[in-house]
Amino acid sequence: MLTIKLIREQKSEVINRLRIKNFDAALIVDKIILKDDERKEVQNKLDQSLAEANNIAKLVGQLFKDGKIDEANAAKEKTASLKIEAKELGNRLSEIESALYELIVQIPNLPGEQVPAGKGAQDNEIIRSGGVMPKLNMSEVVPHWDLAKKYDLIDFELGNKITGAGFPVYKGKGAKLQRALISFFLDNAIANGYFEVMPPLMVNEASGFGTGQLPDKEGQMYHCGIDNFYLIPTAEVPVTNIFRDEILNAEDFPVKRVAYTPCFRREAGSYGKDVRGLNRLHQFDKVEIVQLRHPSDSYKALDEMVGYVESLVVSLGLPYRILRLCGGDMSFTSALTYDFEVFSAAQEKWLEVSSVSNFVDYQANRLKLRFKEKGEKKTQLAHTLNGSALALPRIVAALLENNQTANGIVIPPALVPYTGFSIIS
Repeated sequence: MLTIKLIREQKSEVINRLRIKNFDAALIVDKIILKDDERKEVQNKLDQSLAEANNIAKLVGQLFKDGKIDEANAAKEKTASLKIEAKELGNRLSEIESALYELIVQIPNLPGEQVPAGKGAQDNEIIRSGGVMPKLNMSEVVPHWDLAKKYDLIDFELGNKITGAGFPVYKGKGAKLQRALISFFLDNAIANGYFEVMPPLMVNEASGFGTGQLPDKEGQMYHCGIDNFYLIPTAEVPVTNIFRDEILNAEDFPVKRVAYTPCFRREAGSYGKDVRGLNRLHQFDKVEIVQLRHPSDSYKALDEMVGYVESLVVSLGLPYRILRLCGGDMSFTSALTYDFEVFSAAQEKWLEVSSVSNFVDYQANRLKLRFKEKGEKKTQLAHTLNGSALALPRIVAALLENNQTANGIVIPPALVPYTGFSIIS
């Protein structure tokens, strides 16, 4: 969330920049400033009341010692009255702080300077593309859901029987391909300096709030009501929350973590041809990279992460493009996001396979994730970043469709050491 200091000192800048996200912040910013003024006033009264009570309390003993009994008793009564007043002011202060907090969390992160204005996906900027578009010498190019059935790789109907739509069962070489991709992505991340962790697949409400999924996306998360746990929509949530309420040293940067997890998303409101096969699932596998950085170099880190994800897509031989998201297509918490899309030959469309984002200090403020410069006592908020490296379903869809031949599906050379086979036939 944004800091009160930023909202107060750069009110016009906050309002103007949030217009890029199509968010009108003028009214709520005014409410926040008024509520913060009220907080300061009550805090000041509370401080004065406590100070006066403390000073009078110090006099009581001396007054009794000097035999000034009536004055001492009057002072005691005054102290008791001030304590009651302080308690009432403290309760009032807590109410104001809660109300102020509820207002602040409604404001999204400010978009970075590079973010283009726009209403939605149609206004995103293509900043780079690469790879060779597939040329399939076949009379009929088959979509991945039919290929999965033909080669007995993925059983969508069986998943529907066991659970429901969006929960496929991977079988045989399909299961091996999943495992191969996970290992390939993890090994590459580790070789690039990321430390592997295996986090829980459920998080508590504080964790969901810390990374910004709550209260913004609760409708898209699976909720275990009895225990008040949430199934994770991405490993970003548990991995970033490892550092909630932590104070790091500046020398600790960069902190780089990688995790493989299944991910769970309700995808409420999704329908039509775009959800067929692996295009949109309720449960899917993903390898996630997370970084904590010094504020001075988080945008440099973002560029490095984009370059790293690009290297993965290149190694798989997939045609791709990288988009800089416009304000209207960005998440609530992001300051700058790049999406990766790969081309699907049979569907003849681009499929999103990764988002790489810099959240600057927005998540860190919620997480109370801070750091100290060497020799300094004062703490600062760290910057957080994450990215999919990579999400498997649409990668698998593109691999199956783009590499189909009359003799079977050819496995990219980089994956063969992990699959143990070079063709699915």
